[in-house]
Amino acid sequence: MLDPENEPLNQPKKLKSLDKMSIQELEQYIQDMKDEIARVEQEIKKKKAHRDAVSSIFKS
Repeated sequence: MLDPENEPLNQPKKLKSLDKMSIQELEQYIQDMKDEIARVEQEIKKKKAHRDAVSSIFKS
């Protein structure tokens, strides 16, 4: 049995087959990906702010 905890984090993602998707499904897929990108960008900003705050403590 495969344990997801022990799998590499940066495994290549399998590409989703787009051939059988309708235009509406493709547009929704794009919107879902844009929403996910926005979520990741927010997490990056949060982590950078935290890193900068911690870094400023150690500079004193």
